Parts: sequence; C-alpha cells; structure tokens
Amino acid sequence: MERLVNSPTSPPLSDRGNAPGPTDGWPHWSILVVDDEQGMRNFLVKVLAPRCRFVAVAASAEEGAEWMRAQRVDLVILDISLPGKNGVAWLKELREQGYSGEVILITAFADLETAIEALRAGASDFILKPFRIPQILNAIQQCHERTRLRRENYVLRRDTKPTARRSGSPIVGRSAAMQAVRDAIERTAPMPSTVLLTGESGTGKELVARELHARSARATGPFVPVNCASLSPEDMAIELFGHAKPGSHGSVHAKDGLFYYAQGGTLFFDEVAELPLPVQAALLRAIEDLRIRPVGSQQTLAVDVRIVAATNRELTAEVATGRFRSDLYYRLKVVDIHLPPLRTHGEDIPDLLTHYIHDLAPLLGVEPIEVAPEELQLLMQYSWPGNTRELRNLVERSLILGTLNVSALYPSMTGTPNRSTRGPTDLQTLEKQHILSILESVQGDKTRAAQLLGVSRRTLERRVAEWGMNPHHP
Repeated sequence: MERLVNSPTSPPLSDRGNAPGPTDGWPHWSILVVDDEQGMRNFLVKVLAPRCRFVAVAASAEEGAEWMRAQRVDLVILDISLPGKNGVAWLKELREQGYSGEVILITAFADLETAIEALRAGASDFILKPFRIPQILNAIQQCHERTRLRRENYVLRRDTKPTARRSGSPIVGRSAAMQAVRDAIERTAPMPSTVLLTGESGTGKELVARELHARSARATGPFVPVNCASLSPEDMAIELFGHAKPGSHGSVHAKDGLFYYAQGGTLFFDEVAELPLPVQAALLRAIEDLRIRPVGSQQTLAVDVRIVAATNRELTAEVATGRFRSDLYYRLKVVDIHLPPLRTHGEDIPDLLTHYIHDLAPLLGVEPIEVAPEELQLLMQYSWPGNTRELRNLVERSLILGTLNVSALYPSMTGTPNRSTRGPTDLQTLEKQHILSILESVQGDKTRAAQLLGVSRRTLERRVAEWGMNPHHP
C-alpha cells in the first residue's frame, strides 16, 4: 500500500459546494486508485487530488484490500491487469464482502467478453486506456451523481415532511417569545455548531431543526431525521452507523447508516434522551472525531454532517440519574434553543390559527372556516397540553367538519359555544376534563389518545400520574 494524498490547494470541506460539477470536484469523496503502473497512479493523483477529499493509491489488489480493511472509500478506480489477483476477481470479492461504493474499471486490453464480465461483477463504468482527463472526470461525475440520487431517494422515502423553502419564516407568531426563537435561528443557522432544541412535545422542535437546515450552507444537502425512541439499541446502532457484512444481523446485504445518507447535510436526533447509553457513546465519538465505524467493521468512515438534537426532557436531570452521558450533553449543548409552550404565548394563537387554516384547507380540498370572536376567546383560554401540534390537529379536524370544533376542547359544552355555558373555568380543570374525555372516547387507549391530543404517550402518562391514576393502564 502506498500513500494518501490530500491536495494543499483544495478548499476546506465547509467552504465547498454540495453539488459540484466535474471541474469543481467532489469535496466529500475519498478515492482509491489501484494500478500497477506508477505513471498512471501519479497521473490520477495529480488530476483528482485537488478535486476530492483524498486520494489513496495501491499497486495491487492485495495492497488495495489492505487499505480497504482500515478505511472506507467512496470510489475505487481499478485496473483489470494487475500482478497477482486481477481487478475483476477482486471486484467480485468486494461486492461479496458488502462494498456498496462505486468502482470504475480501467484497462488497456479489453474485449466485449471482458467488458460484460466487469459489469456483471458490479463495475459502475469501464474505461479503455489511454483516456483523456475529461473522460475520467465525466465517469467519476456520473458515479457521484448516481450516489447522490441513491442517497436522496433513500432520505425521501424515510421523510414524510421534506424541507420546503418559503418566502418567509415558517416560525409563526409575533410574541416576544417567538421573536426570540426566530432571532436564535437567524444567528445559529449559518454556523456549523451542534444545536440542542428543548421544549415540551408539540412545540415545533422539528420545524425549527428544518429551518436551521434550510438557512444554513448545507441547505442543498439532505435533512435526515432520526426518531431515537423508535428502535432497539442494536437496531439503532445499525440505523445510524450501518453494518458492514452481508449476513450480519439477519441481513443479506451490507447497509449504509443514516450518517452516510446525511453526508453534506443535517442529521436531526429527535427525542435524543431516548438513545441507549452504548449508542450515546458511539454518537459522542462520531461528533468529536467526525468518523464512524459501521457495526461489524474495522473500517472507519469520515462524515461531514451537522448535528441538531431535540428533547422534551430535562437533560440535566437525566444526566444526574445516569441515563444520559454528561459529556454528550455538553457536546450537544453548544447552542441551546428553547421552544416555549403555547400556553405561555397565547397571543400568537390568532396568527397560528390563520396560518393552519390557510395551509391545510388547500391540502384537504375544503373551504377555509370562519372563527367567531367567542370561539377565538375559548381557544385563547385553553391550556393546550399538546401545544401547537394539538392546535394544528384541531384545525384539521375542524376543516373536515366544516366548523371550528371547540367542543373537542371543552367536552362539557354542547351546541354553539357560549361564554355563559356552565362548567369549570379554571384551565387545569378544563385540561384534565378534556384529557379524560379523550381517554374515555378511545376506551382508555393511551397511544391513540396521545395522538389525538398531539402529545407523546409519555407526556400523557405523566399527566395522568399527577392526578393519582395508574399511568400504565391500559
């Protein structure tokens, strides 16, 4: 195995674009050149080193395999005629071992049978020597574009709420609390620092994470959300970091993790307090070293992602009980943005209501609804345990019904809302009454009730426990 080449003329990764052309290069990519001709290795290093993150070179398949055991690369440029094992045979081994990167085969001696064998072995492209610089650059660009599309399609299949740019900020509200959130986004978005978003369930933490991404230099890269509460510890490690070998962990194929798919973009950890401790340790190493190690692999993979995390828990309390690593907490909390609960900025409810009606009516194919002054007053009196998510859910149901469904918030009310309606008027009692009514309507199914309320099941169980009821039944 020979040397690793980084071009001193290459700009830092953070200064480069996310969708380069052949002359701009591929700033996040690493390339391994395997050729027994010193002149060809030198030529490719000279052409490629200024255009990518690094170029490694090897004179044989055996030397290339030694490099690949220690380091993941995005592209292999592989000569077919090599001393010892030939390029096609080694390519077959790479694919059998689970290598999913791009491979361009080059040779001075080719026929149709060799080309067919190369493509069947898993080659991305096949180039005859001698070739010109534009030819190899165009071949690499096609490989880069194919990889980009594969990542983008994977992210889009996972993400049901893709980031969309709007003419204005999607953070709605004119209160001082929401203006402070907008100011924090404006200051923080251009920076590469990790961000910790805190606040109750339903306050819009993912919306803020998407806005941070959309206003950053990574906006053209992927935004990849991770629900940290959705998988087991072992599955979470594979989901984040990938696994290396076919057949490991019940899979017949190697798997790239979300760090790989978020390359050049933002990785959003929702409910980060739910991460198991072993995964917390691996995440800390990834943030500090900017490298990950897929499960079952000896290779490390360089990553270039921005980390944004969110939690509805008090992480200092989680640290005190040993459920969350203190070093990871401080590494995430470089910048802390707190999202206030809706009950503390009720003056924003009219703007939010208008925003949701105008947003959802066209999607549902219905006419916007009118909101009477007395109905708006009732909305502003309500405590909104599910925060803005609960308000949005209310608007969606109301649009379907054709009238504002205030009775869903105040079960004691019947017919048209009236300020003189009898019943409790303090917010805590109304909130409890509403939650118990929803629970009764779904026969005590807390998962379904939490969905209707726009809160997590854990939040609902905590509220029920505060009232002296069994939080885990049913």
